[in-house]
Amino acid sequence: MTPPGTSPVPGPVRKPVPQPVIVVAGPTASGKSALALAIAEAFRGIVINADSMQIYADLRVLTARPSAEEERRVPHRLYGVLDGAEKGSAGQWRDLALAEISRAHASGLLPVLCGGTGLYLRSLMQGIAPVPAVPAETRAAATALLHRLGNAGFHAALAERDPVMAGRLHPGNTQRLIRAWEVLDSTGRSLADWQQAAPVGGATHLDFLCFTLLPPRDALYAACDGRLARMVEQGALQEVAALAARHLDPALPVMKALGVRELAAHLAGTLALDTAIEEAQRETRRYAKRQMTWFRHQMPESYIVETGFGAQYSTSPIDEIFSKIRRSGLTDAI
Repeated sequence: MTPPGTSPVPGPVRKPVPQPVIVVAGPTASGKSALALAIAEAFRGIVINADSMQIYADLRVLTARPSAEEERRVPHRLYGVLDGAEKGSAGQWRDLALAEISRAHASGLLPVLCGGTGLYLRSLMQGIAPVPAVPAETRAAATALLHRLGNAGFHAALAERDPVMAGRLHPGNTQRLIRAWEVLDSTGRSLADWQQAAPVGGATHLDFLCFTLLPPRDALYAACDGRLARMVEQGALQEVAALAARHLDPALPVMKALGVRELAAHLAGTLALDTAIEEAQRETRRYAKRQMTWFRHQMPESYIVETGFGAQYSTSPIDEIFSKIRRSGLTDAI
């Protein structure tokens, strides 16, 4: 009992217990979606997309989104939620993902993030560079200038104003060229300066348990090749035809999805189908190689699993992964 005339001594402030989130990461065709589904089924979870292309509605087949049957087995979120005419960003995805994670926890479900876009995952786990928002008119002016000068001319103009960023960017990377220019115009500072600033907004209220699938390269490349061929059989050409009919800006992210350029060239009559498939397979392998490098060296703290998941891989990591999840105690908080 507190004596008269005195104030009660406050007790220690208890910090909220971080809420659990499972992350399944890795390169394209490594079996992430199947593994995330298996985890969600075993631990009463919900799968949340962390792939920058699967977020678009236009390319279900070509981006290897989960099937309708898989989506019936467990809830899936942030798949196909943006139209191809929209330009998604890491910051936008982060806000959407945090909202879905919060809803999952409120419903007693374990959030299972699944994706191969390292920047998205890092923006959620560690925060994002504090680049101010760019006015729409600034972006429009930069885009118009690039269209007038062409990529090579625009890159040369950027090199005069911002040699650091120009040195990092290939002249063919339209989206990143425009981004570098618009940030410089809007803020007066190079995007390189902003990227060196300490990230803000890391989700410290969440407890992440990450698994990164890194299969042997030969097996991964074979999986990439086989999947691309199956996509064509399953309707990828029809998807690309519908996308091409919209006449969207070629600089939009959805137009950069793996396979779009090659299959569109075939539909336009400038590339044989076999050649288009071979070129798309080659670009997919190159992309997978870059992802492997990023995840091995830049992914926040994660268990590296030296195989993929699914029938295309000779070994399965499922027992090891389930054991680590149980031993972590994370699911006790659900």
